[in-house]
Amino acid sequence: MVKLAFNAPLGQKDLKKDGKDEALIPDERDVEEGVYVRQQSRAWCWCMCLGLALLLSGVVVGGAYLYRYYFLAEGRVYFCGVGYREEDYMIQEEEEVMPAVPLRRIHESVRILEDDSVELINVPVPEFSQSDPADIVHDFNRRLTAYLDLKLNKCYVIPLNTSIVMPPKDFLELLKNIEAGTYLPQSYLVHEQMMVTEKLDNIDQLGLFIYNLCRGKDTYKLQRKETVLGLQKREALNCHKIRHFENKFVVETMICEP
Repeated sequence: MVKLAFNAPLGQKDLKKDGKDEALIPDERDVEEGVYVRQQSRAWCWCMCLGLALLLSGVVVGGAYLYRYYFLAEGRVYFCGVGYREEDYMIQEEEEVMPAVPLRRIHESVRILEDDSVELINVPVPEFSQSDPADIVHDFNRRLTAYLDLKLNKCYVIPLNTSIVMPPKDFLELLKNIEAGTYLPQSYLVHEQMMVTEKLDNIDQLGLFIYNLCRGKDTYKLQRKETVLGLQKREALNCHKIRHFENKFVVETMICEP
């Protein structure tokens, strides 16, 4: 009798078993790669969150800046006017023996930024043709005044004259009284004459408010020639007047080019 042996099938079964054992190795590698990919994904997510946080903080800071310097400032605008007479200041003491002088009126809008010690004045086109419309900045921190003649589109800068310009806190109180009707000024006219001395090419050092006023415009430095009380006749070439009030009296600022 012949005895049969089945070694070949058993060998094939072992090979299949070994194949299964080898198949476990790629699975382990996939798990490690999956963990590594998840770690990269988390790192990228943290970077993205940090970037968004920085962006949002920039938006908040920028919004607060705009809110402070524009929206809050706009909320403090005062529209008012004062009456004044074009006569010599000394004549007022003898008004009972002098003929009546016609009363004129000047209007302007004012913003007072107490925290920044700045006064922003806008003088619209006047009822009379002797004065130019203008925007004016009095910066008490920088001790500077800037005039933007809206008719000429030119900017002029000069040291602040504290003997004429009322401090922000006092000027604000005056405006409130005028608006409430508790103070109705009928004032006199003060003249000051200024001369253009040189052109300013760099206005970056003049402060934020004057920089915003004069940016992109021809800007000149002024020198105060004199301050005169009362109305006087002057013959000058290339002179322009800006009438405004920043005190209990009206000021006529005459700016002349040599």
